[in-house]
Amino acid sequence: MTATATRPQDATPSASGGKRAPKRERQGAAWVFLSPWVLGAAALTLLPMAVSLYLSFTDYDMFDAPRWIGFRNYTQMFTEDPRYWRSVITTLTYVVIAVPLQLLLALAVAIALKSVRRGKGFYRSAFYAPSLLGASMSIALVWRAIFNDGGSVDNLLSGMGIDIGGWINRPGWAIMSVALLTIWQFGAPMVIFLAGLQQIPAELYEAAAVDGASWWRQFRSITIPMLSPVLFFNLVLQMIQAFQVFTPAFAVSAGKGGPADSTLVYTLYLYDRGFTASHMGYASAMAWVLLLAIGVVTAVLFRTSRAWVFYANDNNEGGR
Repeated sequence: MTATATRPQDATPSASGGKRAPKRERQGAAWVFLSPWVLGAAALTLLPMAVSLYLSFTDYDMFDAPRWIGFRNYTQMFTEDPRYWRSVITTLTYVVIAVPLQLLLALAVAIALKSVRRGKGFYRSAFYAPSLLGASMSIALVWRAIFNDGGSVDNLLSGMGIDIGGWINRPGWAIMSVALLTIWQFGAPMVIFLAGLQQIPAELYEAAAVDGASWWRQFRSITIPMLSPVLFFNLVLQMIQAFQVFTPAFAVSAGKGGPADSTLVYTLYLYDRGFTASHMGYASAMAWVLLLAIGVVTAVLFRTSRAWVFYANDNNEGGR
């Protein structure tokens, strides 16, 4: 008998095993690059938020150890502090004035810039420049000088026979000067609106013009629906920023919220309670109420957006 020996086949490496190693390496590299951000967020955001939540249930003056008092800060805030409610009303007044006017002005300028043929880059930069300056203290102080008694605005109105006596010195007008300082910085929403306008197909306007649609009809039936996602984004962003306004009110009122608490916005009163009166526990409770209020407002905006925000799907049909 003849025995036939067969050579064993060499084991071939698994294809899946060879692919898993590079995948694990990529995941490891991703975590290495993400780790500074994760550690920074934990150390600079999550940890301070946790400490603030704890302090909101304590009596803490930054000198003695925190003393647990439960919900005392919250009950005092809602039932025993009239200045707290004045700050809420002042903030809501500011939001109602500043947000719509800023968005309307940003949209109007964006529509005007869309039709500009020459120098579009220059005009875009010029209108965006105030947003680069931001609500800095120096700009706010200049704004205060302009609207103060005897300032340029007061002199101009006096020359026209309108005697206001300085906007920031009158309770009914002081919050308007704070709002105008924010409205003036409309560059960021303007750029976003301009980008959204450039994405609207020109064929829609051409077809509407052929059908005899007026400018207003085109704006109402084409521009607004097609621009509604961008409008919604700007609305949410500006609402969140408006509820947190601080620097303009601080500079205009010299940190006092006057006259007669007419510029005492929520964050300014929070600052006063925390750093002027050294009631850090009370200020922490105010901060958490503000966070919850912004969350509720944002959730309401997202919920109601289903009725007016137009999203084009793959079939070019509106809807979410």
